[in-house]
Amino acid sequence: MTTSAVQDVSGRLFLAVGRLSRSLRQAGVPGPGHGAISALATLVHYGQLRLGDLAAKEGVAAATMSRIVASLVEAGYVSRESDPIDRRAWLAEATEEGERLVSGVRSTRVNELGKRLERLSPEHQAALAAALPALEALIAD
Repeated sequence: MTTSAVQDVSGRLFLAVGRLSRSLRQAGVPGPGHGAISALATLVHYGQLRLGDLAAKEGVAAATMSRIVASLVEAGYVSRESDPIDRRAWLAEATEEGERLVSGVRSTRVNELGKRLERLSPEHQAALAAALPALEALIAD
């Protein structure tokens, strides 16, 4: 693939993924915003994390993550306690209510995506299925 073709694909892919993500978020249930849901999903996946580690995984500043976690704590989706090893740091962990919220949001968005996939032609469905390994490789840790 030429440099020009790679740039075209990367630009189109960036826009398509962003727009799809936004439209699926809009089809979801009301509640915390995307940043909060993402942080909560990370806590559900990894378990208890220091706020700085959570901020790093989410790619945001520590102060931003502190505000996000504070709102999630207030809503009952996250519990926070001081780190027994370093009393200056905080540990955050998803509560059962937080885990239910993430599961519900995922379920709603996955169902919506499934409906959209069903509307595609069999050829487009097959093309997306074939592209999944490459897309998963783009986000591999």
